This record gives sequence, structure tokens and C-alpha cells, in this order.
Amino acid sequence: MQYISHLLLGFVMAFISLIPPGMLNMTAVRTKIEKDKKSALQFALGAAIIVIPQAYIALAFAKYFADHPEVIDRLTIAGVVVLFVLSIFFFIQARKKFKGEGKKKKGNFVLIGMFMSMMNMLAIPFYLVLSSVLETKGLLLMSQPYISIFVAGVFLGAFALFAMYVVFATFIEKKAQFIARNINYILSLLFLVLGILTIIKILK
Repeated sequence: MQYISHLLLGFVMAFISLIPPGMLNMTAVRTKIEKDKKSALQFALGAAIIVIPQAYIALAFAKYFADHPEVIDRLTIAGVVVLFVLSIFFFIQARKKFKGEGKKKKGNFVLIGMFMSMMNMLAIPFYLVLSSVLETKGLLLMSQPYISIFVAGVFLGAFALFAMYVVFATFIEKKAQFIARNINYILSLLFLVLGILTIIKILK
């Protein structure tokens, strides 16, 4: 029963944490709009795959991170830099002509999703804090095989959420052309705001 509870806990935590528009789910939307559903799902798979080592590192090395908080600080700062770089990148992309109805470009979207997910430097600190809270409440056992089962649930929850955004992108494309044609501006603004909020959090 504990195996099932850890799997469900990982699934629910990942799913809920990714519901707000963020770097990965909004990029999945953009991929669906500008490419196709298959490419977007491949991106979602790649992004979810990287969540596995990120969550596992956070849980397996929780004690190390607790003894070396400067590592978390560096990851957070790196995350801020990435957010601002992505903000500039998508602003430049937004200046180009919308390609939602143009020729579909080929590419390995699984690798693109993995690369984008690796740039999410804030994921490890997030899962570190989350696991600490769950352990304190007695909901998460910080030992094997429970860590691996929880991480498997995190992967499934992340992929399910990204896939949901891909499905929602179809509605955006058909019913909300303004959003579809300005998705890069939206992403640029999103990353800018996230970067500023993270800086404010660091300075507190």
C-alpha cells in the first residue's frame, strides 16, 4: 500500500506544481501551435524524462544539500539567469512572422524537451523543499525503494500535465488566435516575471 501511496503522491505533487503556466508547459503549447501534436508530445516526454534525475538528486542528496545551502543558492541564481535569457530569446522569436500555418520543421523534440528541462535550475530546490515537507509530515519515506517509486510518480505526473497542455493548445489554436499568434510574447513576459520574482525572493 505504501508503494501505491508514494507513486500517487509523486504524481499529484508534480501535476499540481506544474499547473501554473511555466517554462516547460507553455513551450509545449508553443510547439503544438507552431509544429504539431506529435512534436509537442515528444517535447513533453523529453521534459518529463529530465524530471526523473532532478527529483532523484533532490531526494537522494537531501542531507548533503541541507549541509551545503550554498549549492542551492547557486542553482537558484543560475535559474534566474536562464529565465532572463529565455525571456530575451522568446521576445526575439515573437518579432518573427508567426509560423503556425507554415511548413513544419523537423527536429528531435525529445532532445529539445530534455534540454529545456535541464535549464530549469529551480527544479532541484523545489523537490528538495517538497520532499522535506512531506517527510516531516510522515508522508514520504526517504529510503529505497520509496524514493524511486515517488520519482516514478513525479515523471508520470509531469508528463500527464504537459500532455494536458498540449491538448489545451488545440483549443488555443482554434478558439483563441490572439494567444496563438502572440505565444512567444507571452512566454517572454512569463520568463521575465518569473526572473524578477525569483530575484525578489533571493533578496528577502
